[in-house]
Amino acid sequence: MKASLAALERRVVACARCPELRAYCSEIGRIKKREYREQRYWAQPVPAFGDPRARLLIVGLAPGAHGSNRTGRPFTGDASGIWLYRTLHRAGYSDRAESRGRDDGLRLRDALITAAIRCAPPGNKPTPEQLRRCSGYLDLELSLLPELCVVLGLGAIGTRAAVDALRRAGYRFERPPKFAHGMEAVARDPAARTAIALIASYHPSRQNTNTGVLTETIFDAIFARIKVLMDRQVGRGPGLR
Repeated sequence: MKASLAALERRVVACARCPELRAYCSEIGRIKKREYREQRYWAQPVPAFGDPRARLLIVGLAPGAHGSNRTGRPFTGDASGIWLYRTLHRAGYSDRAESRGRDDGLRLRDALITAAIRCAPPGNKPTPEQLRRCSGYLDLELSLLPELCVVLGLGAIGTRAAVDALRRAGYRFERPPKFAHGMEAVARDPAARTAIALIASYHPSRQNTNTGVLTETIFDAIFARIKVLMDRQVGRGPGLR
């Protein structure tokens, strides 16, 4: 399984499905932000990061132009990543509270972080066509996580990407999930008799954290709820009890 995810990582990094995004990411890496002018930007599609046996899959929006597009690791190098990894550490999913870059030795336990789209889009707003082109990578990640119990969608786009991927994988919802912080839904695969829990959260963007829409207490509560949902499941075989 680890080898399969490693092979997928190589495919993601080599992806050229959106030439306009590859050009944009390269240009950002050439121009750089003043405070990072001495650093070499990753400037490529950003693959998922985490535990290949994860029971929790976290789906964000996209790499930040001067965050993940610089560091090469999801949610690393900008304010949203500071919030996410700090929360993951408190919840026991990360062995440290700060993610610095691909080579810092940080390890996730029981969690994999990915995104709806793997290249930084202008204005952090991917087009529907760009999201469609990138969707197959999320589909493959779902198929490569045999112990998956819970999917966490961060923000409306991350949550919608998770819902669509589960549906393409054969899972069905009793009611169409609509994004709201704390929203929960159960995705069931009638053929395989399995189930996965979906939960949504506000994205830990600067816009949400600076305004108090998302606080540490609110974010911690999401991960406390995830633990409850995991305790009700034993991998994808038995599903929800």
